[in-house]
Amino acid sequence: MIKIKKLSILVLVLFLAACSEDENVYMDLDNPEIELPIPSGFLAWNSAALKNRPTKYGAELGEKLFTDKRLSKDNSISCASCHIQASAFADHNPKAVGIEGRIGLRNTPPIQNLLFMKSYNWDGSKLQLENQPIVPIITHEEMNSSILEVIEKISSDIGYKVLFKKVFGDETITPERIYKSIAQYEYTLISADSKYDRVKQDKEKFTILESYGYEVFTQKCISCHSGALFTDQSFRNIGFPVNIDTNEAGRARVTGNLADYMSFRVPSLRNIEYTAPYGSFGQFASLKELLDYMNNGVLEAENLDSFFKDNGNRIPLSEAEKEALVAFMLTLSDKNFISR
Repeated sequence: MIKIKKLSILVLVLFLAACSEDENVYMDLDNPEIELPIPSGFLAWNSAALKNRPTKYGAELGEKLFTDKRLSKDNSISCASCHIQASAFADHNPKAVGIEGRIGLRNTPPIQNLLFMKSYNWDGSKLQLENQPIVPIITHEEMNSSILEVIEKISSDIGYKVLFKKVFGDETITPERIYKSIAQYEYTLISADSKYDRVKQDKEKFTILESYGYEVFTQKCISCHSGALFTDQSFRNIGFPVNIDTNEAGRARVTGNLADYMSFRVPSLRNIEYTAPYGSFGQFASLKELLDYMNNGVLEAENLDSFFKDNGNRIPLSEAEKEALVAFMLTLSDKNFISR
């Protein structure tokens, strides 16, 4: 009995020591991991999320930070100011609008299903979601602040002190803890309950028009918009009108490779009904306008995607096919997601 008791004490000591060395092990035993509503066979988590699993208070802290306007220099906007839930956490501006009405470089991307993404931002500049929140905080056209300024503003907030202790074991606010918490909240933003999903689960059926649209989609769109997220997460130049801002170069801004010039990450089509305008800087006001452009012919480019090159720089679509495609894409709308 004595040996067993000594062994138990030793195990406890080792456990506590491990907790003090690894912030991924949260001290509060009443901070359970959240059970996320992911359909079976959906997609695997990305590797960073596996090390930063959303917890009850971690996600709560992240949401509080996400909606806090003190993250901006003049306390006028929060992350939620641009990432609006009713718009699938995007907005309806061609380009993002920051403090003092400053106009950003690109359209605000929706932030759904980030748990499964391999990279973030239109150009894939961030490979881990935990490294992304600093970008809008310090960008001149967005929040124009600094993480140290943010910490100074919220350090005396009792609500934050309570949550940081519940999540991390003490009240200390650090940049890394802020980023992890925001990422945890964003990991919970899962959209997988559209009509399309229910059709695949044999709970509903497509209309004749939607079914035809799905057929057209599998013939002419699925090479890029594949998988459960309706994106293969690749970067492609598809000949869209070019942003006149000279700071823009697409993926080439990250890689420095001219072969990536004006290539952008293929967007997910989930909830596309709610995220107009479309394109990296809101080039198209509607899905019909976007499909018309693709049918009429896209811009020539040396690195134009092969699908367009093989079809005369266009995706040939009849008016009936366009109508059907739009009908199908609307089946990807998740009403519960935008109103949860």
